[in-house]
Amino acid sequence: MVLGVLIAFAIVLFAVARTMGADSQGAAVLLEPLHLAQVQKNIAPFAQVAIAGKDNSALAALSAPAGAAPAVNVPTSGEQAFTQVCSACHATGVNGAPKVGDHAAWAPRIAQGKDTLYKDAIAGKGAMPPKGGTNWPDATIRMTVDYMISLNK
Repeated sequence: MVLGVLIAFAIVLFAVARTMGADSQGAAVLLEPLHLAQVQKNIAPFAQVAIAGKDNSALAALSAPAGAAPAVNVPTSGEQAFTQVCSACHATGVNGAPKVGDHAAWAPRIAQGKDTLYKDAIAGKGAMPPKGGTNWPDATIRMTVDYMISLNK
């Protein structure tokens, strides 16, 4: 009987403490800026969708690296750059990218001239983000375009 009274008393004390702390808990814990920032980070979407034919420039800004890449990460040849980044789409034809070796797809592009290909590779075209999603220097992008042209002549 004494044990039952003690348990009931503990339950009543717990209920009173919860009702008294409810007001201060909302202001002190749930509305704390660091807590809210963590919640927003946890519920933020982890992926974005690019839609062909639409303006996807906002996605490029979201996926662009924050700072400049260290010089170690910049490839020294067009072949290295193609292998690191460009082959992901141009080897398989993802999102309509012309496949390397598909001379019918590349012939009209090459006929436009290297300057047009350079401009499109640096600024982005269709589903391809500017510079293929990298922050490499323009000279590296031009070197990579030259390498891809050599594979498709």
